[in-house]
Amino acid sequence: MRTVKAWAAPSATEPLEATTIERRDLGDNDILIEIAYAGICHSDIHTARSEWGEAPYPLVVGHEIAGTVAEVGSAVTRHAVGDRVGVGCMVNSCRECEQCRAGNEQYCPQQVGTYNSTDRDGTITQGGYSTHIVVDADFALKIPEGIGLDVAAPLLCAGITTWSPLRRWGVGEGSKVAVVGLGGLGHMGVQLAVALGAEVTVLSQSLKKQEDGLALGAVDYRATSDDETFKDLRGKFDLVLNTVSAQLPIRKYLGLLKPEGTLVNVGGPVEPFEVPAFSLIMGGRSLAGSNIGGIPETQEMLDFCADKGIGAKIEVIPAEKVNEAWERVVASDVRYRFVIDAATI
Repeated sequence: MRTVKAWAAPSATEPLEATTIERRDLGDNDILIEIAYAGICHSDIHTARSEWGEAPYPLVVGHEIAGTVAEVGSAVTRHAVGDRVGVGCMVNSCRECEQCRAGNEQYCPQQVGTYNSTDRDGTITQGGYSTHIVVDADFALKIPEGIGLDVAAPLLCAGITTWSPLRRWGVGEGSKVAVVGLGGLGHMGVQLAVALGAEVTVLSQSLKKQEDGLALGAVDYRATSDDETFKDLRGKFDLVLNTVSAQLPIRKYLGLLKPEGTLVNVGGPVEPFEVPAFSLIMGGRSLAGSNIGGIPETQEMLDFCADKGIGAKIEVIPAEKVNEAWERVVASDVRYRFVIDAATI
C-alpha cells in the first residue's frame, strides 16, 4: 500500500477536507497514474452528499482523471511510464459477459465504479481528487498529444456521456440535433454534434448563454421559457439530447421531434417524467436514455476530439477551492467545467 494526498467528504453534510488515503500496491496488470487534473462532475456532489443513496465515508470522488503513468505492473503492455492517460467512470468489470465482450463494459453487472464502488479486493474505490491512483491498465485511456490534459479531463465523463448517444443514433452530415441545456454536458454535446456534421440548436431556459452557444457552433439558440420556441421548432429535429437533470414538460419536447425521432436523456432528474403515450405513438417517436460509453468508444471519442481540436471549456482551480466550486456547480455558475489542479492537493 502507498499513502497519497487527497480531498475527501467526511460525511454527507460536511465540506470536503484535505486528507490522505491508501492506494493498493501494483498488481501485474496495474498502472500507477500521477494525476495532473481532475474534473468536477455534478455526480460527485450527488454521491458525496448521499443524494443518490447512502455513501461510505470518508469518500474521495472524481471520475474525470487525466495524468501520466508513473509505474507499470510486470504484465502491462498497453501503457508505459510517461504515457498520457485518462480514467473515467469505471475501473473494472468482469471481462467475460456479453456486454464486456462487445466493448460495452458500462453495462456489465459487475462493473466497478471509479469511486463509491466495491473493488475486487473488497475495498471501496476512491476517485480522482487525489495525487495518484492505481488502476487496471485495461481501464486507462490513451490521451492523444493533440489535446491538453486539463481540457481532456472532463472528456472522460462529460465527453463520452454526450458522444455515446450521438454515435448510437447516427448523428452526422445533415442531422438536425437539439441540445437541451448548455452546461458541463451540454457544451460538450454541442461541440461534438457540430464536429460530426449536424445542424445544432441549443434549448436553454434563457438566452444568457446564447453568445457562447453560437460560438461553439450552434446555428440557433432558443429560450424554453418562451412558448413560441416550441411552436417554431415543432417537428424539426432528428434527435433531442437532454443534458439537464431537471423536470421537463416531456410532451412539449417530444413535439420537437420529426416522425421516428428520438429524445434521449443523459441528465438524471430525481423525480420521474410524465410521458403521454400518444406523444410517442402518433409520430412513432422514442424516449430513450444513455449511459457513458465503453472503453473502445471512449478511446474513439478522445481520438476524435484530438483530431478536431475539441476540449472542454474549463476553469482550473486549486484544491482548496473545491467546496466553493461545488456550490457554484449547484448554482449553475460555471462555464463550463471546473478542473482541479492536482499539483495543489
